[in-house]
Amino acid sequence: MTTVNTDKLSSARFAQATDAFVEVFTASVDFDQRMAQQDIQGSLAHAKMLTSINILAETEYNDIEKGLEQISTEIEAGEFNWSIKQEDVHMNIEARLTDLIGIAGKKLHTGRSRNDQVATDIRLYLREEIEVINGQLKRLQIALLDLAEKEADTIMPGFTHLQVAQPITFGHHLMAWFEMLSRDVERLQDCTKRINIMPLGAAALAGTSYPIDRHMTAELLGFSRPSNNSLDSVSDRDFAIEFTAAASLIMLHLSRFSEELVLWTSAQFDFIDMPDAFCTGSSIMPQKKNPDVPELVRGKSGRVTGHLMSLLMLMKSQPLAYNKDNQEDKEPLFDTVDTVVNSLRAFADMMPHIQSKKENMYKAAKQGFATATDLADYLVRKGIAFRDAHEVVGLAVRLGVETKRDLSELSLEELQGFSAEITADVFDILKLEGSVAARKHIGGTAPDTVRAAIKSARATLS
Repeated sequence: MTTVNTDKLSSARFAQATDAFVEVFTASVDFDQRMAQQDIQGSLAHAKMLTSINILAETEYNDIEKGLEQISTEIEAGEFNWSIKQEDVHMNIEARLTDLIGIAGKKLHTGRSRNDQVATDIRLYLREEIEVINGQLKRLQIALLDLAEKEADTIMPGFTHLQVAQPITFGHHLMAWFEMLSRDVERLQDCTKRINIMPLGAAALAGTSYPIDRHMTAELLGFSRPSNNSLDSVSDRDFAIEFTAAASLIMLHLSRFSEELVLWTSAQFDFIDMPDAFCTGSSIMPQKKNPDVPELVRGKSGRVTGHLMSLLMLMKSQPLAYNKDNQEDKEPLFDTVDTVVNSLRAFADMMPHIQSKKENMYKAAKQGFATATDLADYLVRKGIAFRDAHEVVGLAVRLGVETKRDLSELSLEELQGFSAEITADVFDILKLEGSVAARKHIGGTAPDTVRAAIKSARATLS
């Protein structure tokens, strides 16, 4: 007589119980239970659709709805008994539903597979988490706008190659960060278009012989449309890779912000003061105030980029359709979401408390001959070819280097020794204030232009 392993809902095919180690090794319930509410949401929509085509009776649907509501409550209360024997979130919920309502629970899986079920759950999960991420992005953007408005007149050095290049305002620098985040928001919006396509109904890989109404299910779940090809539906993880790529860019931007904050808090720069609540001390050096939050976020950026590489490698050699490999998509995806949300939250909480050290920034901007380009532009407006003007300014800078003076500290006579076209009005543009005020075109660093950019940016967030 053949013995049957009845520990699992899907065990009838097997005469032997799953090896204990293999059972743990292949189970995903420890991490995919995170999608429990999305799984219940998908099951309710599927059950309603099955009822509409008379696969389920109204009474059976009511039992399923009531049972899933109870399961949802148990999960939220931490009272649900998750079992590795049922492998994953889907089978755990189905097993509990069957315990609660009997045969109607077994009918729920009609016309679907775990393959299209999990693909649907991930999309529902990501769609919700993107809203959370967008919320944190907006919080950070608002904090940047508030700080930029406060610092619109604060002069600091702008850098290329980490060398003093030209004077800018701190507000202008902060608005550059804002622009990076705006692109991140756009990428997530675009990514959501491809996430919001419903695979449910593709079943295992070939669709189903039941007369299901996929448009109805898609509408119930808020998807824009059902997917077009059943094979692709269950095996596609492009959307997860695309999201993780967008998340990697968010973290890349936060890492760049972090690097500048770390530099600016150092004694060598001393441009800003970071709030104590976001710093820590040293176990041995009592004077230390370490910028731990930006340092940690800078480190976490590599973690998310690593997850992107993991997902790319996961998918690169998979044949159609679904493969067990795809179980490995969830942990990097979940950790990416957590890392991005927490990093954005930390920055959004920290940014309003950043204090600029205006005198130090101004002093630093006077080093490195930051207004040299302004002098060259001045000479061009006097009719001198730019290359000739460039040479004149180079000679003036050399004198400044030799005498340890800024260009604005050279006398008119000394400057006229390099070009007779230089007159007393040159000092208006050699001053830092004159330099930044002159750049009043769209995208420039002039304080009034920065304020206009902030006003325009606020309108996009409203």
